[in-house]
Amino acid sequence: MTLLQLSFLGIILLLAIGLYALLVSRHLIKVIIALQIMVKAAILALVVAGEAVGRIHLAQSIGMTVIVVDTIAAVLALALVVQIKRRTGSLDTAELATLRH
Repeated sequence: MTLLQLSFLGIILLLAIGLYALLVSRHLIKVIIALQIMVKAAILALVVAGEAVGRIHLAQSIGMTVIVVDTIAAVLALALVVQIKRRTGSLDTAELATLRH
């Protein structure tokens, strides 16, 4: 197997791990971590695709931009999780359905 094929295999493995964790877990922090794993797989796919077509610098700059935006989104999501924990006392997603205004 070539390095490109191994890279895509790793990307698919990361996506599968993230998707499995997303489907299995009902804990909000675990859901955020699963989404982070999936986003990191997408960033890795961007960089590998950039290397494959010879535009590695463009792919790396797009990857860095996605990392910054993803970090901001993760911080906001964790801030929401903290507020949900304070209000409900739990981080179970099934209990969020019982929230009313």
